[in-house]
Amino acid sequence: MQRISVPSPSKKSRGRDPTSIQSLDDDIICIIFSYLGLFDVVRCSIVCKSWNAFILRSKLLQELCSKKRTSRIDWSEESLNTCLEELAMEHHRSSLLKGPVFVDQWKGHSYRAEQCRVKMGLILSGVGDKVMRLWSLDSYNCVGEYAIPNGASLYDFDFDESKIVGLVGTKICIWRRNGRRNLFPERESTFNKGLCMRYFDPHAVVGCEDGTARVFDMYSKRCSQIIRMHSEAVTRICFSEDQLVLCGSSLGRITVSSLSSDHRVATLRATDYKGIKALCFNPSSRLVFAGTTAGCTSCWDLRTMRRLWERRVSPNVVYAMQHLHHDVSTLLVGGLDGILRVQDQNTGEVLSSYVLDYNTSCVDRGRVMIERVSGRKLSKYEDIDKIHRRYRPPITSLAVGMKKVITTNNSKFIRVWKFE
Repeated sequence: MQRISVPSPSKKSRGRDPTSIQSLDDDIICIIFSYLGLFDVVRCSIVCKSWNAFILRSKLLQELCSKKRTSRIDWSEESLNTCLEELAMEHHRSSLLKGPVFVDQWKGHSYRAEQCRVKMGLILSGVGDKVMRLWSLDSYNCVGEYAIPNGASLYDFDFDESKIVGLVGTKICIWRRNGRRNLFPERESTFNKGLCMRYFDPHAVVGCEDGTARVFDMYSKRCSQIIRMHSEAVTRICFSEDQLVLCGSSLGRITVSSLSSDHRVATLRATDYKGIKALCFNPSSRLVFAGTTAGCTSCWDLRTMRRLWERRVSPNVVYAMQHLHHDVSTLLVGGLDGILRVQDQNTGEVLSSYVLDYNTSCVDRGRVMIERVSGRKLSKYEDIDKIHRRYRPPITSLAVGMKKVITTNNSKFIRVWKFE
């Protein structure tokens, strides 16, 4: 039998870079992507411009979307984006209702964290101790730390891609993401005690104890407007992208104004007449949601100024409520009783409820040690008083991402609830 000698690879060939996906034939790339599901293909489409162009050119997304839809669709870029958004929201809702859920938690502060905000894959936490920290939602690593001026109390904060804006005592304070800090001039920023704040570039709106909402311009560093919203204290505030200001009060009223006017233009009132402790506005559906000290949640349609529903979901204070930006179906609610609830935005029905279960494991993320805790879905008629407080620490603030909820619980921990 003739022996066939196989030449050994030369040094030149051994030193070549490994084959990259860009060097593969289009048919091979198409076969690779065809093994993926819809949401994995969507993720691949945002990796780089070349992948995005190929996926759109190959009609993979259209084909996968068509399998999810029974009716025939003439695909355009607009209809494809609409379909993908609807499917993503359905996927998000299904995850929140069915679970399972686990919770990643880590000690983010030396004393306690009362509030959190989430944007652009980042978590900003703080209020309890004298520092705010910015965390990566992906790795949980701290990517920024911002100290509060000596002797001052931080009441509220918000942020965007370039700056962090805080309500510090009776002043507005700006931290650049590079760490530099600026206070507004004394004559412009001093006001009666501020209780809450929201920021949407270029305006920060502060709700004050005297019932006013004060609008500050971030660039001129001046108070540009004072709007009389209530005769009582403004306890919660939200600020829409179309310049609407909504303020909740200590007596349970919600007033609506616009930055184009110097006075309130409408008043909404809850029937329980208790203080507003949570407030959010959905620009996609024009619905306003509020939570009160009596444990009630309510919804109004801003187009008709009529209340759609009101429900008592908790025996204690509702501190936080939020929804995903384009979601018009689910609302996440948390409060003093420590139950994370999912409500239907259109009816107020509680669709599912969750607590911690404390089957704990540790996950090493390098600089941060993460504890992974299992979550438990409550049965519809379960008595929450029989659940130990250890498994339901009070939820003081929450923010919502795709299939996840970030909470602070008036403790050192920051928690990320992940729904699979």
